[in-house]
Formats: sequence, C-alpha cells, structure tokens
Amino acid sequence: MNVLITSASRKVALVRAFQHALAAQGGGRVVAVDTSPLSPALYLADDHELVPRSDAPEFIDAMLALCRRREVRLLVPTRDEELPVFAAARERFAEAGTLVAVASPETVRTCQDKRAFAAFCTANGFSAPRSYEPDEALAGSTWPLFVKPRFGKGGAHTERVDNPADLRRALDRVPELLVQAHVSAPELTVDLFADFGGEVLSAVVRERTRVVAGESYVSRTLDAPHVAAVAARVAHALGLVAHNTLQCFSLDGDAVLIEVNPRYGGAANLGFAAGAPTPSWLVSLARGERVAPRLGAYQKDLVMLRYTDDLFLHAASLDVPGRP
Repeated sequence: MNVLITSASRKVALVRAFQHALAAQGGGRVVAVDTSPLSPALYLADDHELVPRSDAPEFIDAMLALCRRREVRLLVPTRDEELPVFAAARERFAEAGTLVAVASPETVRTCQDKRAFAAFCTANGFSAPRSYEPDEALAGSTWPLFVKPRFGKGGAHTERVDNPADLRRALDRVPELLVQAHVSAPELTVDLFADFGGEVLSAVVRERTRVVAGESYVSRTLDAPHVAAVAARVAHALGLVAHNTLQCFSLDGDAVLIEVNPRYGGAANLGFAAGAPTPSWLVSLARGERVAPRLGAYQKDLVMLRYTDDLFLHAASLDVPGRP
C-alpha cells in the first residue's frame, strides 16, 4: 500500500518513519507533497509531487486525482490549515479508497479555536486556565495573565502580561486574543494515538526541555500516568482519531489543558523511539487490522536531541515550476 504525506516541508523523520513501517508490513511507497519545490522531505520520499495550496479551489480535486493515480491507501495531513479542508472531504476520499488520518470537522474546529476549546473543557469537567473577557480582565484581575491568539500556532503572539497596560498593548496588536490566568507549573506534551473508532491506544507523556520557534528540540519522556489518563478522557470526549499532540500543565496531580493539535507534532519521533510507533499502527489500521492498546507501555526517561542536517541536490533536480 502507498501512503501520502501532505505539507512534507522538513518532516524528514515522519517520511522515514512511514517508509520503515511500510517496509516491515509488506512494502509500499511514501509519496510526499508540498507547494514548494524547496521542501527537503520531498526528495527523501519514494515519490513526490507539487500540489496547490490547501485554500485553492482546486485543491481537493487535485489531491483526489493524485490519490487515484498513486494508488494511495492512507493520507496523512500534517499542517493546521489543511486539517479542516481534509476533514470536510473525508467521505470523498473514502469513496476513492483512501483513508484520511483526520478527525471530524467538528472536532477539528474545536481544537483549532482556542476559545471553543476552553469552553469544551469547562463543559466537560476538564481543568483549564480560567478565561477572561478582555473588559473583565482589565476591570480587575489577579495578575499576571497569559494571552494567545484565538486562532494561531507555533507560539506566535503568546505572552505573559503583568498589568492592564501590557494587556491593552497586546489587544492592540492582536484584537482577537484569548485572555487566561497565568499558570506556573511544568508544561507537558502528550502524543496520543487513537484508532478510527476512537479507542485510545497510546499516550506518551514528554516534557519539552528546549523549544525553538514553537518546536521542541530537546524532549524527555516521563512517567506521568495521571496526565495520560486525562489525555485519554479528553480524546474520548473530543472524538480524536489517529495521532494527536496535547499540551497541558501538570499541577496538583491533575492535567490543566492548554490545547490539542489533532496532527503529528514536530517531536513525535520521540514517541516512536520510546515504543509507540504510530506510523506503523496507522498502516495496520489502513490495512483493516486491529491494533491492541498499549497505554503506559513506552520507555520512560528517553531523551531526544534534535538537530538539523543538510541535503545536497543539483539545481536541475529540483521541481521548480517553469524550468525547461
């Protein structure tokens, strides 16, 4: 079977993980796509193509045609902006014989709207930092507070604000901000995997020791069953499927939820190495096989040190549009 990875960019580790999974399960090819010919993961996949942007009207039709042409059985979206587009088209891909590793449109919307996610936590009894309307916060709050864009990623425009003047400046820069209580506690990440029926199969808890531009470059797996248990309950309540990246604070024996990204994160490779090879499990599920739950069955205190590498290609081999 063949696997398609979208927005491949620099996700070389993910491409290689699916290549290893396919090699161990009877073979197949990893097809990587992106809008830019300067995406290194394209040239390390088995096949690659350039595709339109996910906001282009022709995007889904182009992806469906590509899946038919390449005989793609499993499609793995990796970029936030394309998740709602693929979620809305899941049935069209299923009719073409392609399983898309994405949750329902409702689940994706809740995860990507931080205000909606905070409301979800309140409605379902999960701990989350207290949220304030801006006027309420300015009228009299316990400082400091923390602000972040209602829709955003990578930590852009997130900051601690220590007084009303700081908050007003933040609101002037980004009008649609979520204002929350500042939590001083260890921040943890959970790589959670669920099958397409919503059964949680694995939850690897890790701490991000060094973060650069929103991505974890030094991480360590932890033994934190209380955090994994909360993550599993969140997954059931939200309807998560496939691989997801949850972020939370560990505080007083509870997990205080920050956000859920319903896709692979940049440091997911640590979970693979620790004993939760979710690309292999996705391949098995796409084959119609059952994967047994492995909650808690991963190596603790495994440290990942990420680094960059270089790929050298002749300019003529780059898929630059318009080149003769």
